[in-house]
Amino acid sequence: MSNYTPDYRLDMMGEPCPYPAVATLEAMPSLQPGEILEVISDCPQSINNIPLDAKNHGYEVLEIQQDGPTIRYLIRK
Repeated sequence: MSNYTPDYRLDMMGEPCPYPAVATLEAMPSLQPGEILEVISDCPQSINNIPLDAKNHGYEVLEIQQDGPTIRYLIRK
């Protein structure tokens, strides 16, 4: 179970890549420093794109949890 409580949730279930990664990067600037965004996706490629894009933009990837096709990301600004 997660030790983090997300401030915002972005549900990208059913959205094809690259939309989950693009939407994550679009959402992050609206967060305050220290706030956490939870991203839910079932796009298989997002496991590569979202963490890499987040780190490249200076965000902290706190957790990645996979349950079947569903992947949950916690990213802190």
